Amino acid sequence: MKKFILSFHSLIFLAVIFLLNFILIDNSFAQLKLKLENKKFTKVDSVVNAAIRDSAFPGADLLVAKDGKIIYRKAYGNYTYDPASGSIKLNTMWDMASCTKVTATTTAAMMCYDKGLFKLDDKVAKYLPDFGKNGKENVTIRNLLVHDSGLRPDIKSYKAYDTVANKTQAVMNEIYNDTLVYPTGTKMVYSDLNFILMGKIIEKVTKQPLDKFCEKNIFKPLGMKSTMFNPPASLIGRIAPTEIDNYWRHRLIRGTVHDETSQLLGGVAGHAGLFSTVGDLAKLLQMLLQKGKYGGKRFIKASTVEMFVKKQSELSTRALGWDTKSPEHSSAGHYFSDISYGHTGFTGTSMWTDPTRKLFVIFLTNRVYPTRNNSKIMRVRPEVHDAIIEAIEK
Repeated sequence: MKKFILSFHSLIFLAVIFLLNFILIDNSFAQLKLKLENKKFTKVDSVVNAAIRDSAFPGADLLVAKDGKIIYRKAYGNYTYDPASGSIKLNTMWDMASCTKVTATTTAAMMCYDKGLFKLDDKVAKYLPDFGKNGKENVTIRNLLVHDSGLRPDIKSYKAYDTVANKTQAVMNEIYNDTLVYPTGTKMVYSDLNFILMGKIIEKVTKQPLDKFCEKNIFKPLGMKSTMFNPPASLIGRIAPTEIDNYWRHRLIRGTVHDETSQLLGGVAGHAGLFSTVGDLAKLLQMLLQKGKYGGKRFIKASTVEMFVKKQSELSTRALGWDTKSPEHSSAGHYFSDISYGHTGFTGTSMWTDPTRKLFVIFLTNRVYPTRNNSKIMRVRPEVHDAIIEAIEK
């Protein structure tokens, strides 16, 4: 009996040793597989690191997802060109600039459209009566979303508001009182004013501030915990600095919105002001790639997503809010399909989705540090996206 007990204990001991070895081998195999996968992206790393050495931007975050899985995610460089500034992390928050237009405003517009709160061919003046004058009476919500409204690209001068008490209302009055710079619907002129107005319409029909509506209906339900307008000062250590502003605010811009018009509007605007991370944005892009569904919840009707991400006319590459890939030159590079949709932001941000490959790429940088007089990002973006496709397919 004693011999049997010893033998039984020995068997258990051997079984445990075998199991531990199996786990170690399995983990080693997983690590080896991960290393092999990462090795495929060596050229991607080379492109981004070369751009940092060339002072295209001091830091970057990159995320690549395919078939519902994150296949590559990496942080590069530092917050500034001073190594002592700290290295970029995967949870670094970035000023999304004009990517606010699609992440917040366009997504909110889809939801409002689904709820029947407005129709795309409704006149803007129906919701913002002060806008309907000086030839702007027939501008529609659709015109705002595809940037063929006839409005100028931006307000005339942000410096003119320095002595104005109610800056937000003054900016809106300028837009309301303005005249068109070209006939509505005749061409595409990208305009921040279109999305400032779109944000105000969303606030009007939802009876909520834009930031609160987005937090309640988009960010919180998707688990986008680091996506917000006007981040608190306690998060500044995680936020990539943008520009050393030597002409208006006369300080380093970090943790407050870089866009001057958004600043005048209190940091919450339909065109700019959002801060986010690559991980948070991946949830939104996956939801859209899955045609409005994520985590077992329906956020937006599939037909609505399909309509909003589709090129709308031959006048331009514009979808509703989103842009689609240009056949001539695109920040998405050469290989992304013609039905790809995406957007870029002035601070150095970009988001591109290729539905045919079930793929999206989020590439966030602070290319305006220390100055916006640096356009090297224009060359880098296509190279990054081309290198990614080559890594996956060639």
